[in-house]
Amino acid sequence: MVTKTDVTFPAEGDVTLGAWLFRPEKAGPHPAITMAHGYAGTKEHGIEPFARAFAEAGFVVLVHDHRSFGASGGEPRADVDPWRQIADWRRAISYLELLEDVDGSRIGLWGTSYAGGHAIVLGATDRRLRCVVAQVPTISGFEQGLRRIAPDNIPALERTFDEDERAQLAGEQPRRQAIVSDDPAVPAAYRSRDAIDFYLQLIPDGIWENEVTVRSTRAARMYEPGAWIARVSPTPLLMVVAAEDRVTVTDLALAAYERALEPKRLALIPGGHFDPYIGQLSAAATAATAWFREHLT
Repeated sequence: MVTKTDVTFPAEGDVTLGAWLFRPEKAGPHPAITMAHGYAGTKEHGIEPFARAFAEAGFVVLVHDHRSFGASGGEPRADVDPWRQIADWRRAISYLELLEDVDGSRIGLWGTSYAGGHAIVLGATDRRLRCVVAQVPTISGFEQGLRRIAPDNIPALERTFDEDERAQLAGEQPRRQAIVSDDPAVPAAYRSRDAIDFYLQLIPDGIWENEVTVRSTRAARMYEPGAWIARVSPTPLLMVVAAEDRVTVTDLALAAYERALEPKRLALIPGGHFDPYIGQLSAAATAATAWFREHLT
């Protein structure tokens, strides 16, 4: 029996972060896991099945929305700053440490996609964490951009960034684009069918909109979490990599894993970037649960 509760906790700048707290049936104190969603999504985007699997295994689990998304505060809405998200995540760790039914010396972290990159950075820089799981993680925003954006389209993208910067200086709000679209005339972060299906899955009304700030794309192209991977050690690192990932790109993830130091483990699963949430959910959740059991219990 797992209980799920809506909770909040404060972050910097008078921002309140909204989260789900999953508790196992037995009395604590329990080891705990802190989790967050990927780029421009919410905790409703495929995260709850993992949280429930971890809670059923005996962990207290905190799943928060990044600021400006879902149940969390923050303006402008739908704005992705990776370093702000990382700073907020440290507050989530601190929140878990204060819970009476949590053993604050046994906290692990699970991040996926963009937040999988955050998991690498936090694993390298926050020694409160006993272990981390980075699922289909962002490794290099620059290298991923080279794979996903045709060279002929780069000048137009750079002009869009520049126009947005000038508009903000003039007092305008940050400009926006779609997260997913199959219309070539609509600027969007993702165009593949699996990305469209993932982001446009049934989400309760009022929680998520198909838009993100343009400056989020610039920040993503500048984000290089793979540079931190050798510094995760001695914190144990599990990387869950999809064998045909064309979003965070399989070969970048495998090369990063080779640079990581022990203790580490690789779980290579079939499919593309979004398969761990769907067809390969059992394999991805089982690998992560085993890692948390090994290092937190």
